[in-house]
Amino acid sequence: MESHGQDGPDGSSLKPVSSLRSHFENMTKSKDGLKDSPAPAPPTRNQSPSSIPPPVPDTRPSRTVNVPQENGWAKQPKDVANSSAPRLQNPGDAGPGYRSSVHIIAPPPLSPRPIKPPAVLVEPPQSPPKPRPFSMLQSDTTARLNPDISKTPTTPTAPSPRSFKMPTRPNTPIVEPGRAPRPPVVSQPPSPPPPRRSAELRREREARASPPIPPPINRAEKPANRLSRLMGNAPKLEMSPQVPDRRSPFNSPPTTASSPEIEEPPLVPNRPARPLSQKVPPRVIPITFDPPPVHLTIANIRRDQEANGIARTPIATQFSDDRSAPALPARPQTVPDPASARAPANAPLKPPPRPPRPTVATVSPSVDAPVSSQAARAVSTPTTQFAPPPSRTHGRSLTVDKGAEKIPADGHEPSRRPAASHPNGHPSDSPVSGTTSHTEIITQFPDSAKINRRPPVIKQGAHEINTKYDTRVFDVCGQYVCTAGQFTRVWSLLDGEQVVSFAHGEGVRATAVSFKPTLDIQDEGMRLWIGNNVGELVEADVGTQSIVGNKTNAHGRNEIIKIYRYYNEMWSLDDGGTLHVWGPDDEGIPNLAINPHQTYRLPKGHTFSIIVDGELWHATGKEIRIFAPTANGRNQVQVLMRPLVAEGAGEVTSGALLKSQPGKVFFGHNDGKVSIYSQKDFACLSVLNVSTYKINSLVGVGGRMWAAYNTGKICVYDVSESPWVVKKDWQAHSNPVVKLVADPASFYKLDRSQVVSLGADNTVRSWDGLLQDDFLETEMKTLDKQYCQFEDIKLLAMTWNAGASTPNSLRYSDSDAMFMQNLLQSSDSPDILVFGFQELVDLEDKTATAKRFFKPKKKDATDQERMSHQYRDWRDFLVRCLDDFLPSSLYHLLQTTTLVGLFTCIFVKSTLRDRIRNLGSAEIKRGMGGLHGNKGAIVVRFMVDDTSLCFINCHLAAGQSQANHRHNDIAAIMESALLPGERDPSVRIDSYVGGGDGTMVLDHELCLLNGDLNYRIDTMSRDTVVIAVKQNNLAKLLERDQLLVARRRNPAFKLRAFEEMPIEFAPTYKYDVGTDTYDSSEKKRSPAWCDRLLHRGSGRIRQLDYRRHEVRVSDHRPVTGQFKFTVKTISPQKRTLAWADCQQRFEDLRGKEASEEMLNYLTKFIGFDMETSTELLQEKAARRDHRSPSRLNE
Repeated sequence: MESHGQDGPDGSSLKPVSSLRSHFENMTKSKDGLKDSPAPAPPTRNQSPSSIPPPVPDTRPSRTVNVPQENGWAKQPKDVANSSAPRLQNPGDAGPGYRSSVHIIAPPPLSPRPIKPPAVLVEPPQSPPKPRPFSMLQSDTTARLNPDISKTPTTPTAPSPRSFKMPTRPNTPIVEPGRAPRPPVVSQPPSPPPPRRSAELRREREARASPPIPPPINRAEKPANRLSRLMGNAPKLEMSPQVPDRRSPFNSPPTTASSPEIEEPPLVPNRPARPLSQKVPPRVIPITFDPPPVHLTIANIRRDQEANGIARTPIATQFSDDRSAPALPARPQTVPDPASARAPANAPLKPPPRPPRPTVATVSPSVDAPVSSQAARAVSTPTTQFAPPPSRTHGRSLTVDKGAEKIPADGHEPSRRPAASHPNGHPSDSPVSGTTSHTEIITQFPDSAKINRRPPVIKQGAHEINTKYDTRVFDVCGQYVCTAGQFTRVWSLLDGEQVVSFAHGEGVRATAVSFKPTLDIQDEGMRLWIGNNVGELVEADVGTQSIVGNKTNAHGRNEIIKIYRYYNEMWSLDDGGTLHVWGPDDEGIPNLAINPHQTYRLPKGHTFSIIVDGELWHATGKEIRIFAPTANGRNQVQVLMRPLVAEGAGEVTSGALLKSQPGKVFFGHNDGKVSIYSQKDFACLSVLNVSTYKINSLVGVGGRMWAAYNTGKICVYDVSESPWVVKKDWQAHSNPVVKLVADPASFYKLDRSQVVSLGADNTVRSWDGLLQDDFLETEMKTLDKQYCQFEDIKLLAMTWNAGASTPNSLRYSDSDAMFMQNLLQSSDSPDILVFGFQELVDLEDKTATAKRFFKPKKKDATDQERMSHQYRDWRDFLVRCLDDFLPSSLYHLLQTTTLVGLFTCIFVKSTLRDRIRNLGSAEIKRGMGGLHGNKGAIVVRFMVDDTSLCFINCHLAAGQSQANHRHNDIAAIMESALLPGERDPSVRIDSYVGGGDGTMVLDHELCLLNGDLNYRIDTMSRDTVVIAVKQNNLAKLLERDQLLVARRRNPAFKLRAFEEMPIEFAPTYKYDVGTDTYDSSEKKRSPAWCDRLLHRGSGRIRQLDYRRHEVRVSDHRPVTGQFKFTVKTISPQKRTLAWADCQQRFEDLRGKEASEEMLNYLTKFIGFDMETSTELLQEKAARRDHRSPSRLNE
């Protein structure tokens, strides 16, 4: 084959194959006598590229050189075939991230001995080297990873920016172990096809084995035909065991598993790996290729997947004949460094040890970790541990000594604790991710029917402290609370006064603060650690009001975002992911005068973290990773390989533990959901819908969960039921709640349970953790049968949008004229009658509406003067109807109230009139942003004996798409303080609910709401609704009723606490006036149940019927319901006894909680053992018992 002067795609000349063959044969012969010479040391740094590298003598020993490739192949200069001396490729061509790596190998002899490839000097390309992206990721590959070629991942990897693609070969060559191939570069042609070199080496081996020399390769032939002919002449060499598999960097790329024709690769030296346990029989040269090496990052990810139990299925290679897949040869094992004392990385790891717990204050606690930071680092290596970044979810931290040998990339086993096992008793093989099939998804929101809205203001000390500066972090210990920001100030929770104030200087602000442990338990809360935004740690003494220590650049220049206290250790974390563990010094407490005992690297992007039994649950966005940092550094820091992710939940923003739920960890998310994880096997047990607002903070107080929201509200949940039950809900701050802290030292220090909150309004407020008022009220409600007498009263309620009709309008039709008579005569003479009308005036009349809007009311006008003739006509009509159709009972008009079309008229029996007191009414406007009364509500309340009743007549915003507007109207009606409050605290407990004082609607025991609520039927056309009504398929329509859907799905919907009897009548809106035909006008409004009756009574309201009436003078049909209300009468003497009983129950509960919390504080927080903690509690109790009588009364 002769050269015709043609150039290759990269500008190099195409030389004849025979010329190259003879040249390589001569080069090989000159090296046979020097193959056992010792290899020189590899270069220690990158070599600069040179256009003419110096010649290398051919006495150079045989060794494996990791040659960086360009586009997956080593570039060859145009005169490589004519060179008289072999040359190595210039390392500078590999780019800035290249480091040469040389391994001297002395493998067992082959039988027959294969011909080693010659050392070739490849001159740099004529054009400047192209940029190498990701050079930092590719540098120092050999120093960090020693992969086993036999375990190369068989799954396809993501293409990198420099993969090689050649028209004449379907596969990518193996470039270098641990380095992924690069995608094609469009701007430059690929290198010359390397099959010429592979063919030359193959023919040389065939010549030694005495087969006939194959004819020259026809380059014009298709690759498949050429390969098939060459494979037929491939020799079969028998190889002895312990022979490493050798591959040339110039071999052809691997093909897919489905390719029937695969070219034989040439054999070259390879890296040593672990020997196979079984004896490898002699094999033939496989007609296959190893999968392409992958990048270091991908290798780490796949290695961790194997360690987690994600098995990889090898690619099934197809052979042209019936031969089975050849066995891999055994390869020499890497000899470990005998001086290294490190345990292998794949050895079973022990659980992270507990930090040393101090004994009583008079004895210095024992410290396992060395005092000197240099000594600590000599025996542990967490300073080199790097947890995987958030974007690489399957990476792993390695606990490796800086001077120890590099751990192989394969053979890692996940860190396991002995407690981690499956419920069936077998040890778990892989960590359980947050998204498992066992995760229970609870879509229902917590039950808020018995919610309490009274703020649990603490009764002793200062309830509120205004910091008067911008602060976002704080910590609390006993009587002291520390707020940090531009200033760090300490306040007393006993009197609210400022104790200490530190200024940090210009541009410096405190970003983390925590009280540190002390030698004496009585000094707890007197020392502070403060971290700032420039990476400095400062220790302050509250008693002396001075700075007693600091560590400049403790975290470099990174902002310290969190300081943890764990027994007698302090941990500090910065925004770069560096975690310092400050163990105890000689005295047994952390000291900033020495360096941190250990340093770890965690992922960036911290959103929340919590210490759970010595393990740091670290959240970055939606992912949760678990680490086990220790002061001695003898254990691997990362507990799980893969992060935990809760299915369907947002980013993690908060978390807490509950004493009543041991073994569970609760996390709050920014979408209002709470995920629950098992501490035993890390499984995500359930995901709950708690709110629609962001959860800023979670704390566990006793058996209840406190949640602080972005709305400024704090809710308390009972987690013992599913779904949870809302026990308390109040507006704690006018701005979002930044943080919520349950003080673990409050019982031991102050003999009370306190929860402290910090709002974005820069106000600190303390709350009663025991919820004493709620406990007493609840207990009194449960004992009400001991001191109350109950009676049922009958009630009839009607709601009707009259559409500006008058009583005379009922006379035009016989059925309409009989409406009121039939209603009253069938009501069985109720004790209370409530009539609620809407649109008694024409709201479409813009002239009349403008007059009502701008004309002020007379302040001194009587009801007769203030009421227009429409209201008077209906009032007089109702009085006549009662006299005519219920002559046996005498009724009194109790209350009439109007608001621009709304009209409420209440009648009571004469026998009940004297039992009614505390009558009041109010109105709330919701039209035109609260300025106009065309939309709004009328509220009437009164007391029957000792029971409070409230009646709401409302007309909400109209429109199919105004559901949210209607929700807002309801919220404004329910949450507005409309009525005068009750001052007597005993009456509040007896006659009102939810901690209310009677100012709001939901404060009353029995509530009845009626009106034109205007809720429509969603996602259905008018014709579909009409057809369903004609077919009496009401269930289909009720599934999409906006009111019912909101009650199911919207936890903030205020009507969730109300009940409604099942609807069994057709929609009452909208009809053509005078007919039974639904709206046939141009608008063609869809039918809907706009007119409703709802009630709330905690089981003391029973609805007897719920029906509509056929009155055609309006476009709405009237709706009525009969009820039985249960009212009570209290016996004062019996109530006093019940109250004393409730007080005693609370004291018993308080004593039990105090004992448990103080013991938990001493053992789980301070770190004392059980015996020492018990002695301290006994001493504390003795001191309290020996106090003077004057102090006992305090």
